[in-house]
Order: sequence, then structure tokens, then C-alpha cells
Amino acid sequence: MDGKLMIGYVETAVYFVLALVAFCLEAWAFFDCLRHKANAFEAVSKRTKTFWLALTGGALAIGALSLYAGGGGGFGTLGLFGLAAVTAASVYLADVRPAVKDAGRGGSRNMGPYGPW
Repeated sequence: MDGKLMIGYVETAVYFVLALVAFCLEAWAFFDCLRHKANAFEAVSKRTKTFWLALTGGALAIGALSLYAGGGGGFGTLGLFGLAAVTAASVYLADVRPAVKDAGRGGSRNMGPYGPW
């Protein structure tokens, strides 16, 4: 087997795995956004549910294109659109999701200053 061919197979496999991980992250963000109520987003001042659904839905579509392309090409995981899609999903999961999750839970009477008791 030629060395260049072997490197090509390994490179393709790495890009496919990266595309799969990115797609799972984007799907998680989109479906998590779907399950929260719209008023929870407004209660924590994190834009609107429609905005985050459009952003994570677009990220999911780009992730699906990247996965279909095998992780390479113009919509590749490491391309401009792929990185923007992963960034949008990551911002939702790291910033918006915890705030919306806490707002959706509501205030509990059993909450102390350091957590539940």
C-alpha cells in the first residue's frame, strides 16, 4: 500500500469522526432548545426561542451537510461554515442552556443560599 494512500484514508477517517462529533453536538443543542418553553428564554434575557431555534437548526443543517460530505469539502467540519456551526451550538450549550434550565425549573421552597436542602 502506498504511503500517500494510507495517509489519505487516515485523514478521511479523522475528518469523519470530527464531523460526527460536531453533528452530535449540534443535534443536542437543537433538540434541547426545542424542549424548553419560549417564556424561559425571555425570563433570563437570552434572546428568543425562535432565534436560538434558527441558529441551532442552521448549525444542525450544516453539520448534516458536513457529515454527508465525509467531513471534508466546502462545508467541512474545519471549514468556515463548520466552525461557525459548532461555535453556535457550543454557545447555546455553554451559556443559554444552563440559564434556561434553571429558569424553567422555577423557584423551589427547599432552596438555600448554597443549594437545595
